[in-house]
Amino acid sequence: MNKYNIEGVETFEFTKIVGLENIEFGKNIIIDDFTFIYAKAPMKIGNYVHIASFTSITGGAELSIGDFAAISQGCRILTGSDDFINWGFGNSTINDKYRNVKREPVKIGKFCIIGANSVILPGVCIGEGTSVGAGSVITKDLKPWGVYIGNKRVKDRKKKELLKNYYRFIREHSDERY
Repeated sequence: MNKYNIEGVETFEFTKIVGLENIEFGKNIIIDDFTFIYAKAPMKIGNYVHIASFTSITGGAELSIGDFAAISQGCRILTGSDDFINWGFGNSTINDKYRNVKREPVKIGKFCIIGANSVILPGVCIGEGTSVGAGSVITKDLKPWGVYIGNKRVKDRKKKELLKNYYRFIREHSDERY
């Protein structure tokens, strides 16, 4: 099924995308049922990306997801959020002049894996090849090729082995353009 008829993108009956005109899609993308994407600003989703069920992407700022990335079930990617500590009050029903809204781009690099039920806050850059453990709350940039639980790097990811596998993939799919 392809609910939205986007070339190279598989969507389902209960996939919900608002702001389709603001999204640049790569090829070989799967966006599962019960995923909600609200694109008020430019968004780019690379090639061979999977966005799993019950994920939401909202906030009003730019987002980019690199090639071969995976966003697991139940993730929340926020490119905007209210700051309730300082002077702001309210929510989306209140004019921005009364709110202290932080809207900043989020970047998820090539080969990243975001574990189930993780939350990525505005302004975060997740470096290429990074794996984020399930249930993490990411509040700051993560350096490339690490394995993180929350914001803490717990080990290095095996970049050499992953790239070896990637080059094998490219050779076997040389007739495809992506």
